[in-house]
Amino acid sequence: MIAKEDLPAQKRRAGAILRKLKGLIPDAKIALKYRSNWELLVAVELSAQCTDKKVNEVTARLFKKYRKLDDYVRADPREFERDVRATGFYRAKTRNILVAAKMVKGKFRGRLPRTMEEMLVIPGVGRKSANVILGNAYGITEGIAVDTHVKRLAGVLGLSDEKTPEKIERDLMAEIPRRDWFRATYLLIEYGRRYCPARPHRHELCPLAKIPHRFIHRGLAAKRATLE
Repeated sequence: MIAKEDLPAQKRRAGAILRKLKGLIPDAKIALKYRSNWELLVAVELSAQCTDKKVNEVTARLFKKYRKLDDYVRADPREFERDVRATGFYRAKTRNILVAAKMVKGKFRGRLPRTMEEMLVIPGVGRKSANVILGNAYGITEGIAVDTHVKRLAGVLGLSDEKTPEKIERDLMAEIPRRDWFRATYLLIEYGRRYCPARPHRHELCPLAKIPHRFIHRGLAAKRATLE
């Protein structure tokens, strides 16, 4: 958690990082491919513990076979499991998606809900997924989606030394202006993919490593020392 007296400095640092990221990656956006809000939800659920590239390969076939919400409502679970098997955890994903289809058709009259509270009752949708879906489907920003890239880079860049996505999100929401919450997720994800990967590399050559800073969070000074 950010100490109150440290927040102004952290906001300045986050601002400098965002300005640099916007210049580096002006085209940052969701990598998943979909044609409708419902397909967005399906793709997001399939992306759990799976790469966006693999999900897009699977959904290229899936979305041709299942074209409407009703196709998912009527889908045979065993057949659907085979259709999404390549994304991993296919039994749980099948169960969640097919139950979600029935819930969206019945409880929400065929449309994805527009609030965080309602999104979180849909099977397979946690806060991260809800942030992604609400932002891309409706332009509604309730928070910052913290995936593995965002979680790692929040620590590397000195924005949070928390360990859980929920606490990291709170730190980022305090440091980053609300108008940038939605875009920040994709800027950080693409920065991790293109410039600062999780695999060992010369971190001092990463573009954001050149931004002068001091680590305000207590646990990050040691982490900084291991990177330099």
